[in-house]
Amino acid sequence: MDQNGKSADSPTRGQFDESDTIGLGRWLREHIEGIRLPVQAQRFNNGQSNPTYKITDAAGQRFVLRKKPAGELLPSAHAVDREYRVMKALEHTGVPVARMLCYCDDAAIIGTPFYLMEFVDGRIFWDPALPELEEPQRAAVYRDMNRVVSTLHLIDPNAVGLGDFGRQEGFFQRQVSRWTRQYRAAEMEKIHAMDELIDWLPANMPTQEECRIFHGDLRLDNMIFHPTEPRVLAVLDWELSTLGHPLADFAYHALPWRLTSEQFRGMAEKNIEALGIPSEQQYLQAYCQATLRELNPSEYEFCVAYSKFRLAAILQGIRKRSLDGTASSTNAEATGLKARVIAAAAWKMVTEGGMAH
Repeated sequence: MDQNGKSADSPTRGQFDESDTIGLGRWLREHIEGIRLPVQAQRFNNGQSNPTYKITDAAGQRFVLRKKPAGELLPSAHAVDREYRVMKALEHTGVPVARMLCYCDDAAIIGTPFYLMEFVDGRIFWDPALPELEEPQRAAVYRDMNRVVSTLHLIDPNAVGLGDFGRQEGFFQRQVSRWTRQYRAAEMEKIHAMDELIDWLPANMPTQEECRIFHGDLRLDNMIFHPTEPRVLAVLDWELSTLGHPLADFAYHALPWRLTSEQFRGMAEKNIEALGIPSEQQYLQAYCQATLRELNPSEYEFCVAYSKFRLAAILQGIRKRSLDGTASSTNAEATGLKARVIAAAAWKMVTEGGMAH
């Protein structure tokens, strides 16, 4: 299983042509010691956002390249420079990340800015129910994943040079505003639940400010696990990272407990106790204990509702990119159509959970 999506596929739209690969090889030879030309590029076909490639040189050395997509992009999206910066800052912390090798902002090399990182060989799990594992292994995977998320949220951004990686106050106001704009920019038809959430969220925001490194997409399939051990080797896909409220980052991470596999990569319909997977409450308690957090249940429920809204906005953007021809994945349109389903689930949670007022 390969990095960042994780399985390599045949060349797809956006694959380097020969002249791109030659130019890339020359640039890499100037910036990375030991590169042997020529280099080859093979596209990973499962990512939804920034195109990602396995780069192999003539000596068989493997690397991973992430680049901005070509074409017109939504405002502030696809910031590969920010991905590079945050992973570089976390290299010597307890958060496992791939080692950053170089960043290139010269679009003349391969058409857009890009960065190169080490290739981390391991396993990617796509289904949070972990059908490929036995019960004890499932429990161990969730323990280590919880450890990694907790470790990330204990880091002081100022201590690792990320104090200016985002504003340190007004997180929910900025984020709800940002994702409302992103959703409106990608809107192609009215989704009633999104309109309701756009009105409800600003009126119900938590008042307590917290500031930690916010990954923004802490899904199981954005982590590479050791080939045989239940241990996270690298957290991937930092494109949405910023500074923000750690509980909101965790709530997005916990969405598989709230969504079904049909809705979006969830497991709400599964008997997770029989599978050996902790309940959401158990998993949340372990996180709170590790991060020394005293949980406010209403604050957490707001974070879950916000996370569903945000996911729906992201999915809407994927759908628009699919129709515009700039999506990274061949199944982007089907993925994007789930925006309506996720929005409906979020608004149902608010209304039926007594949160609406």
